[in-house]
Amino acid sequence: MKEDRYEQVVSYIIENQEKFYRLAFSYVQNQEDALDVVQNAVCRALEHYDSLRNESALRTWFYRILVNESLLILKDKRKVILTGDGRQTEIPYEESRFEPGTELYIHINRLEADVQSIIKLRFYEELSLKEIAQVMEMNLNTVKAKLYRGLKALRVEIREVEV
Repeated sequence: MKEDRYEQVVSYIIENQEKFYRLAFSYVQNQEDALDVVQNAVCRALEHYDSLRNESALRTWFYRILVNESLLILKDKRKVILTGDGRQTEIPYEESRFEPGTELYIHINRLEADVQSIIKLRFYEELSLKEIAQVMEMNLNTVKAKLYRGLKALRVEIREVEV
């Protein structure tokens, strides 16, 4: 039974690794950090696969781990103080479906952190609102309200830019 669950977790991770990287990159905006996030999330999932009670909740369970790892890396990055001139050059990784340089993406990143997460999970990762509520550990109605409020703010901001 446990071996089956472990194999299920492993196969799910292998099948969806690009999605996981894309989501992690949307949070941390750095290729190496995104890879670290995915690696940490995979390790944590494999260490705690036996805590997965319901096999149908595998998707939301892993996304919760991935989002938490992303937020943890962001929190740790805020604590780091750069020495010297602080200049860092990096060649950003870009994937065809996920374009972090677009104006829309820039506007999304200006929203509150939880609204950003909800929008990214809904439209980039195509999770249902119920799944997002489970991942974010929020009430379904709260997720809906934050999503619609965020989309309204995006609409207003984009219209202001176009005018």
